[in-house]
Amino acid sequence: MNETNAAQHMADAQTPSLDQLRSMTPESACPYLPGKMSRNEAYWADTLDGDHYLKLMGRGFRRSGHVVYRPRCRGCQECRQLRILVKDFSATSSMKRVWLKSQDVSMEANLPEMSDEKFAMFSRYLDHQHDSTMSRDMQTYSEFLYSSPTSTLEFSYRLGQRLIGVSIADVVPGGLSSVYMYFEPEFAGRSMGTLSILREIDHCKRSELDYYYLGYFVAGAKTMAYKSRFRPNEILVGNNCWVTLRES
Repeated sequence: MNETNAAQHMADAQTPSLDQLRSMTPESACPYLPGKMSRNEAYWADTLDGDHYLKLMGRGFRRSGHVVYRPRCRGCQECRQLRILVKDFSATSSMKRVWLKSQDVSMEANLPEMSDEKFAMFSRYLDHQHDSTMSRDMQTYSEFLYSSPTSTLEFSYRLGQRLIGVSIADVVPGGLSSVYMYFEPEFAGRSMGTLSILREIDHCKRSELDYYYLGYFVAGAKTMAYKSRFRPNEILVGNNCWVTLRES
């Protein structure tokens, strides 16, 4: 795709301009839906203010490092942004048990900062949660989580003095957008992913923020099903068009 076509494509889609087009990624097997192929429309952003990023999110974009992307799969539009309505959020019984079980875990919100301790935990997390397709080198880790073009917070979870989890979230007007969460595998029994969402929804509530964005939801994908349990929530079905996700 040349620069002229790219500019026209972005105008047609009413997408706020970004710094540099990275074109379409090659098609590959969809990690969520068997038999489907996936590809992304991706751009590079040197800087990205919150208002601009929120407009992009309303058109289906998310970011990874400095890359802002959205799915552009042939014949499939199942990847949809999901957000939780913070003021009306109601925890389920199982969520309340997760909350109570980890009252001894503290949380701090600061600017993101890399450390050897965090990288070692991230590597252990990947070994426990993922296959070998995700890189374990320090540079990739830095670019993925600690190189951000926008305003970002890092939530650190500690049991006493020991770091047991880290969550990265972007700050947008009226809300937080979750980027990634990793934790010490030996604490998986505490449901650290659920705990981080609950704590960060609470952070949003105390900060008088309206929405907590949980990234893409894919109907029919088992690995995405947990997101729909945080209610009430809405999914993006068109440019800035959010609708209530029907309960399954």
